[in-house]
Amino acid sequence: MEIFNDLNTYKSNNRTFVTIGTFDGVHVGHQKVLKDLVESAKKNNASSVLLTFFPHPRMVLQKESNIKLINTIDERIQLLHKIGLNSLVIHEFSNEFSNLTAIEFVKKILVNKLKIAKLIIGYDHHFGKNREGNFEKLQELGKIFDFKLKKISQHDISDIAVSSTKIRKAIENGEIEKANTYLGYNFMLTGKVVIGKNLGEKIGFPTANISIKETYKLIPKTGVYLVKSKIENETFFGMMNIGFRPTVSGKNQTIEINYFNFSKNLYGKILQVEVLKYMRNEIKFESVEALKIQLHKDKENALKTINGTFFESD
Repeated sequence: MEIFNDLNTYKSNNRTFVTIGTFDGVHVGHQKVLKDLVESAKKNNASSVLLTFFPHPRMVLQKESNIKLINTIDERIQLLHKIGLNSLVIHEFSNEFSNLTAIEFVKKILVNKLKIAKLIIGYDHHFGKNREGNFEKLQELGKIFDFKLKKISQHDISDIAVSSTKIRKAIENGEIEKANTYLGYNFMLTGKVVIGKNLGEKIGFPTANISIKETYKLIPKTGVYLVKSKIENETFFGMMNIGFRPTVSGKNQTIEINYFNFSKNLYGKILQVEVLKYMRNEIKFESVEALKIQLHKDKENALKTINGTFFESD
C-alpha cells in the first residue's frame, strides 16, 4: 500500500476506484466496504484508493466536542495495510476544506486529483459543505463527470449496525469484548515505556508504564484489564491497570502493564498492547499488602481466563 500524506502528492496513471471517510476504528463495517473496493478494482484493472482525513472533522468543526478516537493515525495506517489497498491518501481536514461544496469536492478532488472511475460508499455517507452531498447528489455528479457509483447498504455491512460511535461508547464503559467483536480485532493502546515509581517491582509485580503521546486517543475506563503484547516476536499475556493508584495516593492517571513470565528491560521501547477483557474496578486498598494480595488473585483469574479462552483448542 502506497501512502500519500496530501492530495497534491498523489500520482497515478491508472484510473481509480475510490472510497472516502475517516474510518476511525477500521471496524467490521469499514472492512466490508474496503474489501468490496479492493476486489472491484482488481477485477477492473483499476487502482483501489482510500481517501481519509486527519484530524477527524469533529476535531476541527466541533472543537468543544473533545472527541477521542479509537485509533491513532499510525494505528489506522497499520490496520489499513492489512486490507490490500493500492493507495491510502491522508488529507488534512481544515475549515477551508470543509467549505468545499459537493460539486467542488467531486470536480477538484475526485475527478481532477484522483482520476476517479468508480466511487464506493457506505449507506449513510454525506460529503461537502453542510453535508449537502448524498447518494442522490453523487448519482447526478457521476453522470456529469462520467464515473460510476456503488452504495453498500446497511444490511450488507452488517446485520447489526456497527458504528465508530457505538464502539467508542463500549470502550469508555469497559465493554472491551463487545468493542473487539465490532472491531473484528483487539482494541489496542500504543505507547512508549517510561520510568514509573517502581512500586510494582517492590511488591513482586513489576510493570511497564506506557505513555501515549496522542492526546486524542481514547483510553478505556479506569480498572484492571487482561492484555497481551508481541515483544520481540513472542506473545506475552499480562494485566493492565488504568487509573490513579489510589492506594498510594496517586494524582495522575497511569497505564501500567504487568507481563507474566517476562523480566526484560522495556524502558524506551514502543509497546502495542491488545486489550482483551475488563477484569475489575480500580480499588483503594487499606494497605500496600492488601493490594499485593489482590494482585495475586487478579493474576490467578487472568491465567484461568487465558487457559480457558485462548488455549481451548490446544
